[in-house]
Amino acid sequence: MGNYTLEQKESFTVLGMGTDLKSHYTDYAGINKEKLDFWHAVQEDGRLDALKAVAKNDYIFAVNEAVNHKMMHYAGVLTDETLPDATRVIQFPKGDYLVIQGEAETADALSNTLTGIAFGQILPEAKDFAYVGGPNATVEMGTRNGSVYGEMWIPVVKK
Repeated sequence: MGNYTLEQKESFTVLGMGTDLKSHYTDYAGINKEKLDFWHAVQEDGRLDALKAVAKNDYIFAVNEAVNHKMMHYAGVLTDETLPDATRVIQFPKGDYLVIQGEAETADALSNTLTGIAFGQILPEAKDFAYVGGPNATVEMGTRNGSVYGEMWIPVVKK
């Protein structure tokens, strides 16, 4: 099982610009391609720069959330501000979070690695806590030695 911690977090808000993922939830290759295409688009068309301009810090959030029976994926930042192009204000609840740290060559690789560890290893084997839904996020925190580092934050409840 990967290295992780359980941390108590205060509630926080992420302002996001998102996309509706069309691939079946078990089609990991399809989902990953949709996410990669989405991130390429928000970087190219300036939406990510607009989000960064209102951010409280340098963290970039890749948020996954089920909304109205749709799988949504957002690029987001911590902020109390809004933007006309923003598609969602995402509320993360106060409580316990599964936190997994990692490092990879790209932000996309970091997200895929941490998601795989979280949902493929840690959560299926967890005996003391469970993910019961709600938004989860990969948080890109910066770069060092040519790699992107960050964490995955998943709200959990104690069993």
